[in-house]
Amino acid sequence: MSAQLYLSDRHRAIAEATRAFAEKEIRPIAARLDENEEYPDALYKTMCALGMMGVSVPEPLGGAGADVLSYALVMEELSRGYSSVADQCGLIELVGTLLAEHGTPEQQDRYLRPLLKGERRCAYAITEAEAGSDVSGIRTTAEPRSGGGWRLDGGKLWIHNAPVADFAVVLARTDKEAGRRGMSIFLVDRDTPGYSIGRHERKMGQRASQVGALHFDAVHLGPDAMLGPQGRGFHMMMGVLDKGRVGIAALAVGILEAALEASVAYARQRRQFGKPIAGFQAVQWLIADMAKDTHAARLMVHAAAARMDAGERASLECSMAKCFASDAAVLHTANAVQVHGGSGYIRGIEVERLMRDAKITQIYEGTNQIQRMIMARHLLGEAAG
Repeated sequence: MSAQLYLSDRHRAIAEATRAFAEKEIRPIAARLDENEEYPDALYKTMCALGMMGVSVPEPLGGAGADVLSYALVMEELSRGYSSVADQCGLIELVGTLLAEHGTPEQQDRYLRPLLKGERRCAYAITEAEAGSDVSGIRTTAEPRSGGGWRLDGGKLWIHNAPVADFAVVLARTDKEAGRRGMSIFLVDRDTPGYSIGRHERKMGQRASQVGALHFDAVHLGPDAMLGPQGRGFHMMMGVLDKGRVGIAALAVGILEAALEASVAYARQRRQFGKPIAGFQAVQWLIADMAKDTHAARLMVHAAAARMDAGERASLECSMAKCFASDAAVLHTANAVQVHGGSGYIRGIEVERLMRDAKITQIYEGTNQIQRMIMARHLLGEAAG
């Protein structure tokens, strides 16, 4: 039921190939990955070989060299198979973009190319106990060492891939007095002394996405560990958030599409009072609203991605797409459970997992409350405070 407006032949081919892969390789194992909280390393290596990781990273650096709309299409189709797999694709896209845009040739050889080949695994380490939506509240510090380089101290929590990452992209404060202009990004290898991994968190949904804490205790880093200019870390991280929000919005659309397909199939085959429940208006309206909002969310994602591909500022459109799509995913996966009745509440039924998987889309890449603040500021300017 995917919208086909404005898609080129290449876009259609990317979407169709990704959907076929997700249908064959991802959906059949999604329930197992969820139940066992399993990190599917072999699957990710296959996806790297097929060019599904680093979709918009330039080809000379090991990426697919496609546009943001292509990335959104890949995210939707992977998420329709299982959103944890799409989440991994999104993580690599953001880290890959940072390395492609700001990395030195040596950093790209050491981190980016192996990442896109599936030879190294990354973590994106921003969040701290006092710095979630307010990134400016980070307390992890990197202080200059007398012999050159940096000493990294602090900790991060709820970090995607922390339990399995071979290196982390870490935002730290290099000037305590400079606010947002006093943050820098560092590339930190797992085997560096002082780097340790905290508790592996058990999550409500997207359970195959590994999440945990990272600790840095007097980690000595060389001058070449800094990514991009000193003091520009906050702005660099924020610079990839529009793409990140398009990705999460597309991931939410994939969850919506899966919920819609499951609900339509179940309504046609489940019989009550002598006829399929698809014949009851109460069920019809649930499914009609599900289809309407899925279609609208998809078009919002495509519009935001197309604006980015045109080189235009798209923060407003990206926030709108992320907010709308994730709210719709939470609402309509609950409605999909309602369509399934008692069976929808049973572990192992797809819509039960989809409902759990959907909730985090309202939280990560900026909560939906933050998205509404961003929208209001764009629309109202200084009057919004």
